[in-house]
Amino acid sequence: MRAAERTLDGTGLTAGERTLLDALRAHGPRTVPQLARSLDLDRQPVQRWVNHAAELGLVVTTANPAHRRSSLIRLTDEGTAMMRGVQEAEAGKLRRGLADLSAGEVRTALRVLDRIGEEFRHLADGSRVPPEESGDPEERDTAAPVTAQVPIPSRTGHRPAVPTRPTDRPTRTERPAE
Repeated sequence: MRAAERTLDGTGLTAGERTLLDALRAHGPRTVPQLARSLDLDRQPVQRWVNHAAELGLVVTTANPAHRRSSLIRLTDEGTAMMRGVQEAEAGKLRRGLADLSAGEVRTALRVLDRIGEEFRHLADGSRVPPEESGDPEERDTAAPVTAQVPIPSRTGHRPAVPTRPTDRPTRTERPAE
């Protein structure tokens, strides 16, 4: 968030407004409720972002042929140019910061991050059906549990790891090993 805000210095935009403009750039004109749903946010902050972006001349409202009372929000030419400039600046900073990585390493990292994001979206909306419950044998073969594919390191530091079995729990008179 801070990195995005640093890139926006001098634009008058917040990181949230940048996200709004990026959604409009990627998906075209949308209503405020559609934008809020796609960003998984309440409508009120999205409406404030739209209002501020409109004051800056970056978006305009247009008639919505599907709904008389809910206007479409679209990027202006200025909004499109601003997003292009912001994204070019961000991409340049990333290229410089990641110059020691090969293109293949970056592609792999992006693929993994996309996959993790997809799983979080499924967790958030409850749309993921565990492979053993889906009844689809192909899905069972290709959708192994994440823990089987990606070992997650145990916690380190001062607090003990959370016990995984009831027998691992200390009794009231025992203290966990440090």
